[in-house]
Amino acid sequence: MTTSTDIPAAPQAPAAGRIGGDLVIETLSGLGATTVFGVPGQHALGLFDALRRSALRYVGLRVENNAGFAADAYGRLTRTAAPLFLSTGPGALMSLAALQEAAAASAPVLAISSQVPSAGVGGGRHGYLHELRDQEAVFRGVVKSVHPVRTASQIPSALAAAWESALTAPHGPVYVEIPQDVLLAPASLPAVTAIDARPRALSPRPELTYTAAELLTRAERPVIVAGGGVVRADAADELLALAEKVNAPVVCTFGGKGAFPWEHPLSLQSWLEDRHTTVFLENADVLLVVGSGLGELSSNYHTFAPRGRVVQVEADAGKLESNHPALGIHADARLALEALAVAVDKRVDDTAAVRVAGVLAAVRERIGGQELALERQVLKAVRDALPVDAPSFWDMTILAYWAWSAWPGPMHSAQGAGGLGYGFPAALGAAAAAPDTPVLAVSGDGGALYSIAELATARQESLNVTWLIVDDGGYGILREYMADTFGATEGTELTRPDFVALAESFGVPAVSTSPEALRDDLAAALRTPGPNVVVLPALLRMFAPTHLD
Repeated sequence: MTTSTDIPAAPQAPAAGRIGGDLVIETLSGLGATTVFGVPGQHALGLFDALRRSALRYVGLRVENNAGFAADAYGRLTRTAAPLFLSTGPGALMSLAALQEAAAASAPVLAISSQVPSAGVGGGRHGYLHELRDQEAVFRGVVKSVHPVRTASQIPSALAAAWESALTAPHGPVYVEIPQDVLLAPASLPAVTAIDARPRALSPRPELTYTAAELLTRAERPVIVAGGGVVRADAADELLALAEKVNAPVVCTFGGKGAFPWEHPLSLQSWLEDRHTTVFLENADVLLVVGSGLGELSSNYHTFAPRGRVVQVEADAGKLESNHPALGIHADARLALEALAVAVDKRVDDTAAVRVAGVLAAVRERIGGQELALERQVLKAVRDALPVDAPSFWDMTILAYWAWSAWPGPMHSAQGAGGLGYGFPAALGAAAAAPDTPVLAVSGDGGALYSIAELATARQESLNVTWLIVDDGGYGILREYMADTFGATEGTELTRPDFVALAESFGVPAVSTSPEALRDDLAAALRTPGPNVVVLPALLRMFAPTHLD
């Protein structure tokens, strides 16, 4: 029997003036998108004309790479796919570094690029402005999936497939390409209504869950490594339940910060570049790695050599056993942790918290034995100034390298791919996602110059972002690397602007501060609505690694 609610509503008659771009906008709205990032371009104007007729919010940045970073942060915070509008050729290519970061960090970005008119696609010989021989191929090595469109009727299905791909674990950036003439052609198709593109669940196989649970239950020195996959899966509660049930110490990777309570008796925190931590992990008889591929940074630059059994839970099948032999479980972190917490037996171990405290004491003693009072003072001032629930976005700068290990909670950085210029535009995307929450961006002066133009975006959109620029006169971390390796530097010293005067020229309030005044100046800026800049002239150093015999 069919009821009235089972009968689909009659399709709406096409509205006058609709074009292919409207099909894109209608589909995005039906998928649940509310905000779009991007930069206009000649071939993409059909997208922007349709955007003008929609309820979607457009946040326009000044450089496509920065627009990609903003979309990356929006996707990380909202856990939904962030649309990114790009134009053909140079505009699309400018986004590649941001999409590489999104791929490395599993951030769901839906890049939608225009293309030359259909007749010229794939030729590379027609002389169209912005034409590439094979634009689609350029993106295949960077994004998770590619979805070419060649006719208007393909638009809704291609976008739905891309949306599903971006949000199916592991999350990641996807690429949709639509020719200019398809975007501009009159649309005779009915208006697109709600469209289903729910991501597929990635559940662990039961026999693998059983085997892993047996290993953990019988282990004498189990340890858990929590990676970014735990954060992306929103699995902190499941991780805590499992760790407490088996009494396993937990170390969070730099991408997994916030996955486990920082001050918990079982928390090893995030001192992964310290050999005390590395040795502790090596001595585990069962090491459960969740949501991490144990790559360069998470393995203390590939010096980590586990002696016990490794169990690896990873949504990206290509990362399973990519660095160490393991019992590989291809699954979403939350679903796997949930299943393991049920399957394991409770394990009593009165020594686990004591051993954790011993490692952390050794780390503190090592850091305390180096002349790093300024660095610790600055990081503490930033932490004290930032409201508890305010997100922070960090560029590749010395203070961020400190924060990877010492920041006591969630943070977002470009440590996936490691490109410069991430912090400020990413913070703008976060502010678009949570307009009533202050957001912190942290950059060095070198990284700041990558995204300085986005002060205009921050002012135009009145985004609540406070930008801390640590001005040390150059590429600080590269200066340290070169000095330590070669005894001299080259190309690391930079002429830079008066950042305070430059920010004020954009209409953005700015102040120069000192280590002693940083906490108060930063807190005041974070309390002030709209964008603000705080400049700290300071030469910071990294802590030295330790080498145990």
